[in-house]
Amino acid sequence: MSHILPSLFVHLSLVLGYLAITPFTALAAGDQPNVVLIICDDLNDSVSGFGGHPQALTPNFDKFAATGVRFQRAYSNAPICAPSRASFLTGIYPSTSGNYKFDKWFEIPVLMNSNTLMGHFKANRYHVAGTGKIMHRHRRSEYNEFGYGADYGPVPFDGQNTVPHPSIPESLHELGSLDATFAPLSDVPFNGQNDAGWVIGNWQKPNQPWHYASDEDRDQTPDEQNAAWAADFLKSYSKNKPFFLAVGFIRPHTPLVAPQRFFDLFPIEEIKLSESLENDLADTHLPELDPESRGFMTYRGLDEGYNTVEAGLKAYTQAYLACVAAVDECLGQVLDALDESGYAENTIVIVTSDHGFSLGEKQHVYKNSLWEESARVPLIIRAPGLSKPGTNAEHPVSLIDLYPTLVDLCDLSTKTMKNKNGRPLDGHSLRPFIEDPENGTWDGPGGALTVVAGGWAPNSTHHYSLRTADWRYIRYNNGKEELYHHATDPHEWTNLSESPEHTATKQSLHDQLVALRGEPSPNATPVTPQAKPWDWFAAIDKDKNNKITQTEWLAWSKAADDKKGVPFDETKRTNAFNYFDADKNGTLSRPELPSE
Repeated sequence: MSHILPSLFVHLSLVLGYLAITPFTALAAGDQPNVVLIICDDLNDSVSGFGGHPQALTPNFDKFAATGVRFQRAYSNAPICAPSRASFLTGIYPSTSGNYKFDKWFEIPVLMNSNTLMGHFKANRYHVAGTGKIMHRHRRSEYNEFGYGADYGPVPFDGQNTVPHPSIPESLHELGSLDATFAPLSDVPFNGQNDAGWVIGNWQKPNQPWHYASDEDRDQTPDEQNAAWAADFLKSYSKNKPFFLAVGFIRPHTPLVAPQRFFDLFPIEEIKLSESLENDLADTHLPELDPESRGFMTYRGLDEGYNTVEAGLKAYTQAYLACVAAVDECLGQVLDALDESGYAENTIVIVTSDHGFSLGEKQHVYKNSLWEESARVPLIIRAPGLSKPGTNAEHPVSLIDLYPTLVDLCDLSTKTMKNKNGRPLDGHSLRPFIEDPENGTWDGPGGALTVVAGGWAPNSTHHYSLRTADWRYIRYNNGKEELYHHATDPHEWTNLSESPEHTATKQSLHDQLVALRGEPSPNATPVTPQAKPWDWFAAIDKDKNNKITQTEWLAWSKAADDKKGVPFDETKRTNAFNYFDADKNGTLSRPELPSE
């Protein structure tokens, strides 16, 4: 712990020093406030002040929270990147729009006919700027100016393809180059020999070499580039109109890479693991505990790849905490620039994440679950003259409420639909809790709604959760339920859904969930009659002769592995072909190939 104490001292000094600054003045009457929206990716409650990981070091989050309101029960409406961002940046629930997965949000009828948050501010004469990962699918037309696109690098490169980091056990390599990489940047893949090493880039400019000689002699990470771009924007902005600035940081999304100095803050032998319960999955009612589900695959890979699962989780948790500390530093750069710009007293600032992330609870290491660690997000709001510095709001809210909150605080038109095929905002303004965190009275619901995609049809085939102040109620698409009493069971260890004494509570929560979920918009998509399951057999059968040869199988397998960024194992794939070839005639018929 000796490595961490100096950082804690600096952390405390920063917070106390910031509290000594003269309080922000109220927004002047008639003044249109500026907005800075900062979104991290995969950031759970491992931020000081949210009761998450006890070793998290986030002095800049703390410094900012000392000037605003922490929302202690804030939740993602869809705990995976694309549908979460499409939802809260359009202000429309997935259950309303039908957008539960990775469809292009601007091709979903109800969303394409509704203004995004950025588009609405642009239409209201704001200068809208952005950089980094904002929407999962980027549209440059939503902004007046934009810095850097989303870039998940640095990523390991073997000279030909992005691959899992070679220092990571092979038991995790099936997860691909992003999820099977957690290492300091000083651990240069393949020692940087033969064109290998770290690369950055996106689909337009993939695999751009990323220079690393030492932590002092290296290129900036994408997050560092975005922080610098946003800081320069704030320091140089001079237009005679208010601005809306959106900043999207990738970390702590995988790959979990950061400079060595951030790893050094968390010595591996001192890492504390998240609290968990042995056999915690025994009383859950997932429709299927699919061994190929990524969260369970990661946990299993950590267990198999290290001497113990505890050792694997320590290595992973160290990398996660290092990335949280790294993004905290980037956050500080942007907020310091805002303070130096002279705009801080007339700028609303919101800092949050698109969803959380589990670190071993319920044998799960990932997002996209309905449990607390995956659904909960840190949320801090500062509205000068309205928010009470250093306070906490406990009422359950969700990301769907951000859009109406900013419309309210900036006094914009509430007409966010482009036309009759659009949809009004589903959320509610958080102003009452910003002004009075403890006793604010609002017109919003008593709980936060979260959905995980299950099938194609709106509502009926998906999995839902309602989180109230004291309860989490989960209903899966097979009718199974989970019920956790957070007042006495904050870790969600005891499922009370089959307890007779809680029947009335469960029914009440179910009714609230159904009412909040509502009905899909007439323009929701996709819908069952039009949606067809992917035809695996047809994708492999290139010559369409209703037979799959071993050559076709291996060609498809290699292309699929390359796309996933995982090594192609011809022997393993050949064995799979022979296994499916039940009549041993050297080809696969449709009945022999199971649906994927």
